[in-house]
Amino acid sequence: MTVSNTAVQSLLKYLQIIIFSALLLYFGKILFIPLFFGLLIAIVMHPICKWFEKHGWSKAFAITACLFIVTLLFAALLAILVWQLKVFSKDAPQIILKLEETLQGLQAWLAENIEGSEGLQNNGVEKFTGSIAAILQSTFETTVNTLFILFLTPVYTALFMYHRKVMVQFLQLVTPAKYQQQLHAILQQTIHTYFNYIKGMVLVYIIVGILNSIGLYALGVNHAILFGMLCAIMTIIPYVGIFISALLPISVVWLQTGNIWYPVGVVAVFSFVQYLEANVIFPKVVGTQLHVSTLAMLLAIITGGIIWGVAGMVLFIPFVAIFKIISDNIEEWKPINLLLSRK
Repeated sequence: MTVSNTAVQSLLKYLQIIIFSALLLYFGKILFIPLFFGLLIAIVMHPICKWFEKHGWSKAFAITACLFIVTLLFAALLAILVWQLKVFSKDAPQIILKLEETLQGLQAWLAENIEGSEGLQNNGVEKFTGSIAAILQSTFETTVNTLFILFLTPVYTALFMYHRKVMVQFLQLVTPAKYQQQLHAILQQTIHTYFNYIKGMVLVYIIVGILNSIGLYALGVNHAILFGMLCAIMTIIPYVGIFISALLPISVVWLQTGNIWYPVGVVAVFSFVQYLEANVIFPKVVGTQLHVSTLAMLLAIITGGIIWGVAGMVLFIPFVAIFKIISDNIEEWKPINLLLSRK
């Protein structure tokens, strides 16, 4: 009975830690999301920063150069988004006109073939209006949070890179003496793991772009490769990226064919590829780069999505990889290593 009670108490203790950590991460996401994004960027840019410093650059200038490189990458993505918006705006009037004609035809068909359809149409319009308002409110809140994160992330990145020696000293002080040797190996492997994670992400976007292009080409969409690759790249920007990039091929195929089923086919292609990306390609490719099991990757994506949304889907993958690195170097964590490792 004593052993059984001890096991139950140990299990309850771990459950309490997990629940408390999940609640802390969920309610503190405004703080933790930019903090961990800043840490991610700082770790990835660490080798570049050290290269600048070895070539005579001061720490401040090296950090500024790293932030400038990251800013250029994001500016390039933003430029692509703006370019697509400008191209789409030229076709917007024709698309709106076709949408109005389609809705009028649908209303006329309902009025002729379904009794009492006028009430259904009115209710449908009210529900549609209400859903649009909810979407606009959600979009506004998401935009404000995203801008806040974009503002804080480079600040945290610069602070992590500038005080990296202090951070390492702190870890050395809080780590038990018997794990001091493992700590250095864990830190080195973590930097290498984050690099592999970024490389895996690039491979994911290439694969998604190829699949998008094949699907659009099969539907007969002009510039299928261009649209497919742009849609893959723009998924880096949460929410807005995939929506804006998908509108362009949808509008083009609609204007070309005048048939509503072709845009539906484009939506089906993107939906199918996004499903594969989230459930097969991303766990498989990134999991291979990080040497983490597909099951652990999928659970990390789902858990991160529940707690932090899209940002959690991105950030929880490196978290799992770091746990895997720690379990590689600490004997007591071998059971966890067995569950996380890719066999």
